[in-house]
Amino acid sequence: MDDRRTTIRIRRYFDACRMPGFASLALFCLLCLYGPLIMMAIFSFNESRSVTRFQGFSLSWYLQAGNNPYIQDAALLSIKLAVGATLVATIAATMAALATTRCKPFKGYTFVYAIINQPLMVPEIVIAVAILALFSLIKKLTGIQSFGYLLLAHSMFCIPFAYMPIRARLENMDLSFEQAAADLYAGPWQVFRRVTLPLLMPGILAGAMLAFVVSLDDVIISLLVAGPGETTLPVFMLGQLRRGFTPEINAISTVLIGVSSVIILPALLLTMKKR
Repeated sequence: MDDRRTTIRIRRYFDACRMPGFASLALFCLLCLYGPLIMMAIFSFNESRSVTRFQGFSLSWYLQAGNNPYIQDAALLSIKLAVGATLVATIAATMAALATTRCKPFKGYTFVYAIINQPLMVPEIVIAVAILALFSLIKKLTGIQSFGYLLLAHSMFCIPFAYMPIRARLENMDLSFEQAAADLYAGPWQVFRRVTLPLLMPGILAGAMLAFVVSLDDVIISLLVAGPGETTLPVFMLGQLRRGFTPEINAISTVLIGVSSVIILPALLLTMKKR
């Protein structure tokens, strides 16, 4: 009993929230993270073209961006690309998660785990350059120009983002349900379809949402790999910034933040949900 009280006292003593200045430091970090986003959102409603002086509330920049045919085409392409990459990445990540959690540990297991999560450890620009070199060689040998190159590049990059929540869900699942189904003479496919998949669905949905957001917001891979006429919305915004910063870019960015937040919040709730 005394040891337990001592442990509790030590934990309270080393509680970071009770350290002097912790609240001020946390507030400063939040301001650095979200202050620029808040200012950007505020100036997206600015009536004038100024991005430094607010002169009145207006929705004109949102209407202008929504009626811009180039923005419409770029947004539709980004959504199409994100949906396709999400489907491919989620299926591949689910298969990889099952292979690395529903099998006995083997020699080289750590290496396989590192390979799956390699895009998280290597700078994105390096991955983009490597993919560009590979696809350039394939295009030269085959002469095929296709949207599939960009789709495949996004899918490859999104796999680890979908893999992590799916794997976490599998590790937290109770194996007794699958074992009971096997004892009742259910085949491997029946066990997966009727037991594993329903229990795994929150992790799959969370992984798919993360993959969608990562693909939707990607710039570097899209900029290097995209072919003619394959301008995604982030790449379009980057090109517009080179011509001059306007509240129209603020409006598009605010919409993207809103869409990403709406998708990410359910993904976090599904990830935190244990059962």
